[in-house]
Amino acid sequence: MLDTLKALLQDQIKDLYNAENQLVKALPKMAKKASSPGLRSAFEGHLRETKGHVDRLAEAASILEMKPTGKTCKAMQGLIEEGKEVLEESGEDAVIDVALIAAAQRVEHYEIAAYTSARFIAEQLGETSIVKLLQATLDEEYSADEKLGEICTSEILPAAGGADEDEPDAATPRKRSTRTLAGSSRGR
Repeated sequence: MLDTLKALLQDQIKDLYNAENQLVKALPKMAKKASSPGLRSAFEGHLRETKGHVDRLAEAASILEMKPTGKTCKAMQGLIEEGKEVLEESGEDAVIDVALIAAAQRVEHYEIAAYTSARFIAEQLGETSIVKLLQATLDEEYSADEKLGEICTSEILPAAGGADEDEPDAATPRKRSTRTLAGSSRGR
């Protein structure tokens, strides 16, 4: 029952805990599928961070005197299912890598939203130690998203070749958006 903000925060912690544990299982598969050494390294590095996210959530649950288990994050299940579609695809290495990045950034954006909401609730409850735990993870999620975007735009998209060869203006370079989350407010 969600009759108090504390109950809602506990529910959010359980949801995030399950989401991060699902990612601990999915990230090695994504790393294995990546052909770019930089992308593979980014996935492996984020796997190490994700294990730390699980630990932080367990610490937050301990502060709230609760167990972080008992809930399935259906949103993460769906995002991982979409990612599995990419794992089953064949094609040009660089194009598959771009698809992996797209799937991974969907996950990062979901996590950014979920951690931001949980942090706001913890702030309202005056749970400063939980706020710090959630903010540390939120900072890493933003960083992971930015790193994926940088790898994509500087390394993988150029290797993918841009426009399809049969397009009439394939020789005309297209302007790429370089907008990242770096310039956005992170709610600190």
